[in-house]
Amino acid sequence: MTNPDSGLIGPEAGVVSYRRLPMTAIRRAPDLDLDGRWSFQLLPSWDAELSSSWDEVTVPELWTMREAIDRPHYTNITMPFDLVPPHVPSANPTGVYRRSFDLGEVGEDRIVLHVGAAEGYLQVRVNGKLAGESTDSHLEAEFDITDDVRDGTNDIELRVAKWSMFTYLEDQDQWWQSGLSRAVKLHRTARVRLQDVTVVADYDFDTQLSAARIVATVSGAEESFEKTHSVRVTLAGSAHEGPVGSRRTAQTIPVSSPDRSRRPEAFIPDGVMDLMSLHAAKAPMAPAAAAAAAASHAAMHPAERPGAAIFELTELDIEPWSAETPHLETILVELLDLDGRIVDSTEIRTGFRRVEIVGRDLLVNGRRIWIQGVNRHDFEPETGRVLRREDYLADLSLLKRFNFNAVRTSHYPNDPVFLDLCDELGFYVFDEADIEGHAFMDLLSNDHRYLEAFVDRVSRMVIRDKNHPSVIAWSLGNETGYGVNHDAAAAWVRGYDPTRPLHYEGAIAADWHGGRAATDIVCPMYPPISALEAFSAHPEADRPLIMCEYAYSQGNSTGGLADYWRSIESLPGVQGGFIWEFKDHALDIDGDRHYRYGGDFGDEPNDGPIVLNGIVFADGTPKPALYEARGLFSPVRIVSHIQDALGGSLQVLNRQTFADLSSLRFALVVETTDGPTERFAVHAEADAGGTATIEVPQAVRAALGDDDALALTLDVSTAHDTVWAEAGNVLAQHQLTLTRDTPSPATPSSVGRPVGADGRFVHPLLAAAPRLNLWRALVDNDTSFFLDQRFVRTGFFELTEESVSVEDVPSGAVLIRTRYRTAFGEEVVHAQRITQVAADEFDFVESVQLPEGTADGLRVGVEFELAGTFDDLEWVGLGPWENYPDRQSSALLGRWTSTIDDAAVPYVLPQENGGRGDVRTMRLTGPAGEVTTTHDSPLQLTVSRHTTQELEAATHWWKLSASRKTIVQLDIAHRGLGTAQLGPDTPREFRLSELEYRWSWRLHLRAATSS
Repeated sequence: MTNPDSGLIGPEAGVVSYRRLPMTAIRRAPDLDLDGRWSFQLLPSWDAELSSSWDEVTVPELWTMREAIDRPHYTNITMPFDLVPPHVPSANPTGVYRRSFDLGEVGEDRIVLHVGAAEGYLQVRVNGKLAGESTDSHLEAEFDITDDVRDGTNDIELRVAKWSMFTYLEDQDQWWQSGLSRAVKLHRTARVRLQDVTVVADYDFDTQLSAARIVATVSGAEESFEKTHSVRVTLAGSAHEGPVGSRRTAQTIPVSSPDRSRRPEAFIPDGVMDLMSLHAAKAPMAPAAAAAAAASHAAMHPAERPGAAIFELTELDIEPWSAETPHLETILVELLDLDGRIVDSTEIRTGFRRVEIVGRDLLVNGRRIWIQGVNRHDFEPETGRVLRREDYLADLSLLKRFNFNAVRTSHYPNDPVFLDLCDELGFYVFDEADIEGHAFMDLLSNDHRYLEAFVDRVSRMVIRDKNHPSVIAWSLGNETGYGVNHDAAAAWVRGYDPTRPLHYEGAIAADWHGGRAATDIVCPMYPPISALEAFSAHPEADRPLIMCEYAYSQGNSTGGLADYWRSIESLPGVQGGFIWEFKDHALDIDGDRHYRYGGDFGDEPNDGPIVLNGIVFADGTPKPALYEARGLFSPVRIVSHIQDALGGSLQVLNRQTFADLSSLRFALVVETTDGPTERFAVHAEADAGGTATIEVPQAVRAALGDDDALALTLDVSTAHDTVWAEAGNVLAQHQLTLTRDTPSPATPSSVGRPVGADGRFVHPLLAAAPRLNLWRALVDNDTSFFLDQRFVRTGFFELTEESVSVEDVPSGAVLIRTRYRTAFGEEVVHAQRITQVAADEFDFVESVQLPEGTADGLRVGVEFELAGTFDDLEWVGLGPWENYPDRQSSALLGRWTSTIDDAAVPYVLPQENGGRGDVRTMRLTGPAGEVTTTHDSPLQLTVSRHTTQELEAATHWWKLSASRKTIVQLDIAHRGLGTAQLGPDTPREFRLSELEYRWSWRLHLRAATSS
């Protein structure tokens, strides 16, 4: 370390940092912005020689997003190289960034370089001299380069090695990338300056008053025994000034005088050495002795801290902060010299709130909150992990519009700008350290070679982010087992910031009642509801349970979310969780919307499409699963029945913890088989947690009584413009559905024989007649290893027609009985009774007999393909977005329209998509004509441009051939989606367990008439 140029520093040296400045919560505006054009070379290894050839790049950037020889690489758990800690690959791509900058006159200022984030091992050189090194790819590094710079033009080099021994701590489930992903800048400070500011902004829910403890630490005057500076803080219009503590003389025990020429006076009471121990033991003492002990304690532990000014402000009439009511205050902190001149200053925006765990409840401001959260990585498809403020705002605004209130920064600290926005918009944040050693999770947490890195990464995050009110819990990282390194980091946090709880899943992974040194929250991954129920009922359960990851959302997924929330809202001690995850990590490095996943860049080994597990597409477009969450996370919920609405009133629960309903607007509309009726604005008032009574207008009640009425819809929207939504933005839609008596279908009268002499059902509008369909293009969850190829084992992916019998029945119908063999030889029998009831109208009665031993399946229904061109789809059923049996609690019953193309959902890896449930009627129109179906029992509907076989054969949505085909699938039974790729399978009520199915429906085919 004394001679770093000798090779003791570098990605293999095991040095966490060299000459890096201590972390601080103070953020300084740049005096010189170094973002923009830099010269760049990519070397094959750390020690490779530079060439004379330089490219120009724009910083911030990731070279892996543009360099052909070092592309993005995706693994979930496995390291991208075959080594073990702490060894570093010899092939170690190293990016060298160079530029010059004009500093003007240095003067007496202190010059600090700020590197917002370097993904890899960072080395800094200024004017050819080594200025410092740093690790941790997701926290800033600052270096004092005062002694390295000169007046005028200076040269800077930032060298980033992709791999180091600390790469093993950054094995997160994301793309391996490298470069400078956040801003680079310079700032100047005075030699004596503010080093850090800590604000504990507390709110007492009993007195409804706030208090602040503000500690400002100062650097640059440490050696003075005199008070040379003071600090002034201004909050809520009041200024407070206090001195900066000076250096203290170290206490020593005086030496007794050797003078024996006269009798020394006695001035130390007998037993004085015992007083400190008696005071610490809280032993009973005489008043004089107690006073002496207290004075001795105060002398040894003075309240004044050297180099710091401390303020205790109480009884402040300041509104509290919460995610629902994110009230912020600005605290101005100024460092003054003896003449009162401002030497340095900073502003802290913070909110006053109290976070605590009481019993089994996580409380904010004394109230139990719901964690309606999501795990979020930094990600943009065209830039990787390089994000702008507007990107963060877009992400958070989308989440806010869909009623999410919490974010886990999986699995590293985000840019402070992100936390600023969380403070402002209102989110509860679980701030997570940049520690995931998944591939070696059982080794690293107990490896002393990584102890410093564990504590360094956690402590620097806490110091930087401590003043953000949105941060309500510290997370020690993710999937790195559990060991003494975690306990060391946890102990530091508990001592430094006792105002927030700790969170770490690894500490409870093997025992939900253990791990108390490292986590205050029981935070499991992907538990079944039965485990939540068991924990809630367990007599030893004494901490809140918040799932750190659940509702895994890879592809067409997130089934069972409503079941989770029914349990969460009813089980003691269970408070919610963080859905995995926010965005698909599909990259679009060429800007052509050809989204790519693991393996698409020749990256080996890779984990393929596992990176596509967001509830939002990579470009920020919501997936249908996001609408399911929107309804469940709604600020209100209807708690009355349709009969109450018919009687003139509706009861609505305010699910919010702090806010009343004044920020919301409400409207009622009746959904009918012909579409929605007139929308009526209605009024609702209720405090947080209260129930509002809404008066149902007479016109709405009348419409509900009509024969074509389906449901009553309550629209919930924003009342005012906000940063994250305009007034009128729909936050949720809730329904009460009407139950109608369904008359038994009459036996249809035949007007002709519906099939030809060969028993085939033909029509000019049919390219393929209705045929049995038992298979769907497997969704990702269907392929889960843990389902043990359950669906492939049925053989239903291939039905071979073995025999067909045709029988005319007395009613004029034709009974067609088809026997199929599955791929593995079992028999399936499909019987269709077809009656022609008009020239182009046909009635179908279907029955299906599955093989004995069939315990589960994917769908039971029929599929047919239309001839000619059809463009538009209309249906009466659940919509408007895609929904499936275990993901339809937020879908709405009504009459909906869509183009056929827009009805599809373009999951990057093609799979079953576009389904709509509870469909009573369906209508397709286009140049070829009009096709309608009506169903005696509601069916699951899919209308697609691609066959199941085409979807299963394609590796990417954009590789599907353009198609104008119209393929209709109508299912009497369709399996739920579940989350079995990583989590619970769909509940049993959404599986296909019957052996026999019966249903009936009607098909009307009307070809367009030629002009």
